[in-house]
Amino acid sequence: MLFRLNEENINPTVIDSIIEILKKDGIIIYPTDTVYALGCDIYNQKAIEKICRLKGIKPEKNNFSFVCSSLSHLSSFTKPISNSIFRVMKKALPGPYTFILEANSDVPKILKQNKKTIGIRVPNNKICKTIVETLGNPIITTSLHDLNNEITEYYNDPSEIYEQYKDKVDAVIDAGYGNIYASTVIDCSGETNEFKVVREGLGSIDVLY
Repeated sequence: MLFRLNEENINPTVIDSIIEILKKDGIIIYPTDTVYALGCDIYNQKAIEKICRLKGIKPEKNNFSFVCSSLSHLSSFTKPISNSIFRVMKKALPGPYTFILEANSDVPKILKQNKKTIGIRVPNNKICKTIVETLGNPIITTSLHDLNNEITEYYNDPSEIYEQYKDKVDAVIDAGYGNIYASTVIDCSGETNEFKVVREGLGSIDVLY
C-alpha cells in the first residue's frame, strides 16, 4: 500500500491507517530527516521478525535503533545518563543523529538479546514524530539501502522504493525525495562518558564541542 504525506500538512486519516497497519504486525517504509527507513512497532515481535527476514539477518544479530518523538522516552529504555551526555543530546536532537546508550531491562527482549546497548533517534521530521506520538511508543528504524551493492547506497526515490518493496512491506510512505546520507552515529555507552563517533553521516560532529 502506498501513502502520500506532506510534512507540512499531515493528513490524520492517513496516519490512522498507518497506525492500524503497525498494530496488526505490519512493517512500513517511512521518511526520516536522513534516509528512508524500514520500521515497525518495537513491541511487535512478529513484525520485528519480518524485518529481520527481509534484511537477511537473525533477530539476535539485529542492530536496530528506536525512533522516539522526544527525549522523554529515554528513561523508558536506557540506564541513567550523565549531564554531559544529556546536554549534547538535547543540543543535537531532534536531528540526524543516532546515540548509542546503555539499555535497561525494559527494552523488548528480541531487540536486546545479548546486547547491552540501544540506539536512540529523534529525527527532525514531523511525519516520524506524528507516527510515534499517535502509536504511543517508539518504532524501529533501520536504514533502507541496496543489499546487493557492496557499497552502501541508500534509496531516496519513493517511486523506486515502492516498486522494489511493494510486495515485501505493508506500506510505503511517500514524502518526496529523501536524503542519501544516513545519520551520524555516536556511542555514549562507555564507562568514561566519552563520545565515540562510530559513523559520520549527515549530522555534524561539531555538536560534540
